[in-house]
Amino acid sequence: MNPNQLTTKKTVLLIFAIFAVSLNMRPAITSIGPLLDLIRGQLSLTNAQVSLLTALPVICMGVFASLAPVLNRRFGLNATMIFMVAVIGVMTALRDFIPTYTMLLVSSIGVGIAIAIAGPLLSAMIKQNFPHRAGPVIGIYSFGLGAGATASTGLSAYFYELTGSYPFALSIWAVLAFAGIAVWLASATDQLVVHQQAGKSSKQKVSEFRSPWKNSKAWLFLFFFGLQSAAFFSIVIWLAPIAISKGMTIVQAGTLVSLMTAVQIVLNITIPLMMERYPGRKMWLLFILLIGLVAVGMFATGHVPFLWVGALLMGVPLGGMFPIALVLPLDETENAAETNSWTAMMQTGGYIIGGILPLLIGVLYDATNNHQVTIALFASLFIGMIILALLIGDKTE
Repeated sequence: MNPNQLTTKKTVLLIFAIFAVSLNMRPAITSIGPLLDLIRGQLSLTNAQVSLLTALPVICMGVFASLAPVLNRRFGLNATMIFMVAVIGVMTALRDFIPTYTMLLVSSIGVGIAIAIAGPLLSAMIKQNFPHRAGPVIGIYSFGLGAGATASTGLSAYFYELTGSYPFALSIWAVLAFAGIAVWLASATDQLVVHQQAGKSSKQKVSEFRSPWKNSKAWLFLFFFGLQSAAFFSIVIWLAPIAISKGMTIVQAGTLVSLMTAVQIVLNITIPLMMERYPGRKMWLLFILLIGLVAVGMFATGHVPFLWVGALLMGVPLGGMFPIALVLPLDETENAAETNSWTAMMQTGGYIIGGILPLLIGVLYDATNNHQVTIALFASLFIGMIILALLIGDKTE
């Protein structure tokens, strides 16, 4: 189906379904950040052990991304998406019913696998059904990711304060998954498919299918996606512990991170729209990455007022990097099959990179008990992304 065959009502429902599903792709991970020190203390864990709760789902998002086209061929888009969102809901809910470290690890892995499969399929579906408006729709998708992260980082600490139960504060986000399934079913998405190859009978089209694994530009996309993922998850997870170490309460630290992600969700939708009006992805990337470096400098001061300013500034790159990264393979590919393949490759390697760094931070913090090392790693990520932005350049015409 192409966008010309979608009625206005169905288009609106489809976009709302994309948003509802995307809301579920961060809370199971980001809700841990404000409660990280609390979970570590109550379960007698090391920083490295508690870091696994956020590192494992991100690594799984990379390792299992290649299953997206396989399951799409076998079961279809609709069934695959519903099942994966259901997995996110069930795994998240189990954190309250079985409040153990083992269950936290198992649920983290399950959520990571589900996100790994749903993400590339959503990107390919957007490319296929909105080929001329992919950027703004990707912005809505990113907005949903940011909204889920904002709600979970800001409210998890409040849920804990109200109930005294961190398992409840982590599991309440299962509600979003069941709401997402209802919206997806209401959007009549059974009419939508993601074609793995357009016209298998056409040898010319098959021969034109470009493997991303043999393309140098695709590898640049992979590394950029990896560093931006590492930056997002590291900062969202570790900013609250940094703030608490500077004297903030758990609720204040959660509010700090929520403020940062609130700015992020505005930029999630604003930057793709601005890029439509003022093209030039290299310019945008350099602009937001330099703001990120300034924000890291604010964190390095260790003064609480500068932490608030830094959080506001950091929302700019966190909001802009992800939608730009998602659009990169859409700009360089010719059809939904290529987009699915390039996005799966980018997310496979990228999320593995993105999951390792938060774990490394936990290991180094156990060894040094010094968050200045953590902040130095934040800075190195932004410097690396600036170099990659220069290499990626602008869209190839």
